[in-house]
Amino acid sequence: MKKISAIIPMYNEEKVVKECYKRMTNVLTNLNDYDYEIVFIDDGSKDKTFNLLQEIAILDTKVKIISFTRNFGHQSAVIAGLKVVDGECAIIIDADLQDPPELIPDMIKLWEAGNKIIYGKRKKRKGESIFKISSAKIFYKTLNMLADVEIPRDTGDFRLVDKEAINVINKMPEHNKFLRGLWSWTGFKQVPFEYERDKRFAGKTKYPFRKMMKLAQDGIIGFSTKPLKIVGALGMISIIISIIILIYALLSYIFKLNNLEPGWTSIMVTITLFAGVQLVSLWVISEYIGRIYDESKSRPQYIINKIINIK
Repeated sequence: MKKISAIIPMYNEEKVVKECYKRMTNVLTNLNDYDYEIVFIDDGSKDKTFNLLQEIAILDTKVKIISFTRNFGHQSAVIAGLKVVDGECAIIIDADLQDPPELIPDMIKLWEAGNKIIYGKRKKRKGESIFKISSAKIFYKTLNMLADVEIPRDTGDFRLVDKEAINVINKMPEHNKFLRGLWSWTGFKQVPFEYERDKRFAGKTKYPFRKMMKLAQDGIIGFSTKPLKIVGALGMISIIISIIILIYALLSYIFKLNNLEPGWTSIMVTITLFAGVQLVSLWVISEYIGRIYDESKSRPQYIINKIINIK
């Protein structure tokens, strides 16, 4: 009998634990000819999330739990789940139930048709602010302009992935993994699954603006060297502009084109222009150097505190 795995990261989700488990088991138990497992990853929750999960795991051995020592982030939680699942495919889904578990059977049908990756594509987002929707569109448009691979727009981590693709991801040694991009990078056959995203069942979003920016940086820096090339282009443009300023200053002095003190325009514009270009260039380069430094330390992506029902 084939086995389906579900990977569900959780961080301070005590209000949704029971409902998430209930809806997931209702869906998975009704799948014909499939066994299943549910892997919950407690990403260092500070509320009762782990205690509630532990109570469920005692009664249901199909529930497996990984608990981190602290909050290592959503991507690290998903990666930890990918390391332990043993199903022929895995469904990655958030605990907040914005991505309805009831869609899983339809995604499995697409997988059975030979597709290795089925990613959820949001055609409508309920309960999300205009700012969040707009910023997401800008992010994916910018990312696809810079990245070397096409990353589907209006997607999140909600997807079904084949074991073959999981094995490839698990072998990657890099520390800052941007999974949405890596699934596309693998080159396996993937298809979209359009759906309407629901409102969060309870609690608050775990992706504030700061974490969204961190994810955006991981995506852009992890999949493109074009920002470095842009820095080089800015340098060349700066040289051209400085030459134009020099010509303008000389003509102004010769033909008395303005009443400014000689040298004022050229000095001020040149200083501000080059100062801005240098600071931006240093920031972009430092981001890449910082990632190299982070990788060189070879620290683990997460530290496990407890595991339950995992051999």
